[in-house]
Amino acid sequence: MKDLAGRTAFVTGGANGIGLGLARALLAEGCKVAIADIREDSIAAALKTLDNQDVIGVPLDVASRAGFAAAADEVEARLGPVSLLFNNAGINLFQTIDESSYDDWDWVMGVNLNGVINGVMTFVPRMKARGAGGHVVNTASMASFLCGPAPGIYNTAKFAVRGLSESLRYSLAPHGIGVSVLCPGLVKSHIYASDEIRPDGLKAGARPVDSAGVERLREVHEFGMEPDVIAARVIEAIRANRYYIFSHPEFRDELREVFDDILAAFRDYPEDPGFQQRTGFEKFRRERYAEARAAARGEG
Repeated sequence: MKDLAGRTAFVTGGANGIGLGLARALLAEGCKVAIADIREDSIAAALKTLDNQDVIGVPLDVASRAGFAAAADEVEARLGPVSLLFNNAGINLFQTIDESSYDDWDWVMGVNLNGVINGVMTFVPRMKARGAGGHVVNTASMASFLCGPAPGIYNTAKFAVRGLSESLRYSLAPHGIGVSVLCPGLVKSHIYASDEIRPDGLKAGARPVDSAGVERLREVHEFGMEPDVIAARVIEAIRANRYYIFSHPEFRDELREVFDDILAAFRDYPEDPGFQQRTGFEKFRRERYAEARAAARGEG
């Protein structure tokens, strides 16, 4: 997609961090922009900084399917058909899986994975029906590749977003709709304060907020990449129809180490019964996957 001007963009988590950076970049490209966020005060503050531009704000809990549908209807009635979708909203919970409750799972997965699913399921059928192309950017994280003990549920959600996005890219390519997955590292944002917006109904079993830990995270995030820098890299990737958007180049060597560890885990086992038939099928599958990747890049 070379020309973004005149298109309508919908950005979740749009009132701060990467979302607000995207809103500024999209407006500069001549887009009409809807910023959706669960924090209504943050929406109001963001809109003040974007004054006199073609932008609106909509309150939205991305975990709500009904809320997403209502927000989509409102935005398209006011700004026109959405053809640029940025599923960017996210929260974090800095603890291990074994120390987490079911409510912890429902909260983090509800926002970080179901929020992406809801965005895709709400807007993609509309994009396909209109036949005017478009682009979807799903914000994952370097945590969709790199794991430690914590944040375990966040890792789970972001790995799933990466898989969802890749499959979606291949299925939407024939419709002229591109898909990218954004995998940032540390960002100057408010994600460290996610507990502030945790729903009351999902607080059972929640551990007490570690105020000192939150303050340390706030200080760390002050050194995060500026959202406007990330947004510029996203716009460039959309124009090039690139799938992976690695905004933070400092992760290249670590990711290579992870891939090397994965490949090193393979073993040259002796052929088992059915090996030839099985690998024949896998050859066919591999060729089809290669064709899908090429088509998504516009090569087929």
